[in-house]
Amino acid sequence: MALIVQKYGGSSVADAASIKRVAKRIVDTRRAGHDVVVAVSAMGDTTDELLDLAHQVAPIPAPRELDMLLSSGERISMALLAMTIHSMGFEARSFTGSQAGMITDSHHGSARIVDVTPVRVREALDEGAIVIVAGFQGFNRDTRDITTLGRGGSDTTAVALAAALNADVCEIYSDVDGIFTADPRVVPNARKLSTISSEEMLELAANGAKVLYIRAVEFARRHNVLIHARSTFSSNEGTYVLGEGQTLPHNLEGAAMEEPIVAGVATDLGQAKITVAGVPDVPGKAAEIFKIVAKSGANVDMIVQNVSAAATNRTDISFTVPKSDAAVALRALAADQAEVGFENLVHDDQIGKLSVVGAGMRVHSGVSATLFEALSTAGINIEMISTSEIRISVVLRADDIMVAAKAVHTAYGLDSETEAIVHAGTGR
Repeated sequence: MALIVQKYGGSSVADAASIKRVAKRIVDTRRAGHDVVVAVSAMGDTTDELLDLAHQVAPIPAPRELDMLLSSGERISMALLAMTIHSMGFEARSFTGSQAGMITDSHHGSARIVDVTPVRVREALDEGAIVIVAGFQGFNRDTRDITTLGRGGSDTTAVALAAALNADVCEIYSDVDGIFTADPRVVPNARKLSTISSEEMLELAANGAKVLYIRAVEFARRHNVLIHARSTFSSNEGTYVLGEGQTLPHNLEGAAMEEPIVAGVATDLGQAKITVAGVPDVPGKAAEIFKIVAKSGANVDMIVQNVSAAATNRTDISFTVPKSDAAVALRALAADQAEVGFENLVHDDQIGKLSVVGAGMRVHSGVSATLFEALSTAGINIEMISTSEIRISVVLRADDIMVAAKAVHTAYGLDSETEAIVHAGTGR
């Protein structure tokens, strides 16, 4: 008997029929003799609809009350799923994040898990029940308020529960069959991986891959949780995310372990580029600029500084930030323009980032040449370049991203002979 934690996203529990399908999968796992804990997201687009409703009644909703509102979506899902399992003749108990012992810091809307005390979850399992936990939410002991975890919160809830309960595996269900060498909606011939290292998955998640969220992968790596990313809509094996020293389950030990030079190609259309033009080329100016950006709360990704113009002794510094952070960064920089001494600001939100990720880059030459040759052959211009030990990222025109992703994917020999299946169309 194993202890299995399962997570189901919004598309997996979008309506009554979907909830019944998920309940059957959960019950089948229990019938196989396993203990089951489930973390569940809000149904379909419920969270977005609640956000829209909040902004209709208050232009800037109070953070505490917004968390109270948004956390209700997962409570609806957990109760309906527990009811469905009951109707199938199995004991199920639903718990909110706070009841399940998800202890967080006090940051509303983006709280981080600081402890998990799953006493009631453990008691329910010991009494033979299937446990359903509302994802995306927790409880702060100091304020005694409900908090929400932000982007990827239900994935993080599932991994945190798996770590606290010492589960054998954490299964993250979505509407694709696992982790692919690229987003199947962008590259239809993307190939499903049977395994991927947590290091590679962190880079892919950080650079636009949405099948798993970076906070969940990071938590799993830190606490040695085995993740199995798979589809709600099929019984096929998915992709195992292996941390350092982790191996496949015993029944899959003979499965082929892929060791490609490149594990995947990620794309991100959620970034904007800001250029600080005409910066005096003297020591300390870059520090001034990025201190201002940091104080604004904007998260900087890629940075490029041009060569100084000899005639003016001025240079341009360009950097990328999430589109949602661009406005605050621009306002902060404009307010300190005279002090820094730059000439003007240029904002460009029609860019896209393409990243190539693979642990094999450490020991194989020619990876960069393949990327640049593929883009050149496709007639695509590169605006910025950034690298890490196992990643190369380039900024391109947003309109070129799909063509670029397909060209690069083919250039690295990652194409499958068949098209990937996306069951519900959202990737979650």
